[in-house]
Amino acid sequence: MNIYVGKIAYEVTDEDLRGAFDVHGEVASATVILDKYSGRSRGFGFVEMSNNSEAEAAIEALNGTELKGRRIV
Repeated sequence: MNIYVGKIAYEVTDEDLRGAFDVHGEVASATVILDKYSGRSRGFGFVEMSNNSEAEAAIEALNGTELKGRRIV
């Protein structure tokens, strides 16, 4: 399942995103989307988890929680 993660802090890295979701199951990939000109985070990313039930549990647990000072959705 590919999960959209919005409202992330500009300081969040791919590894930070992976770490937040890794607690809830196996993460296949975690990517913060970067602006192609400035290289700065665009404030959202995607996490891919192979197990749908683990992905649903991660969404339920992490929606609205704080990651590096901002509440993610």
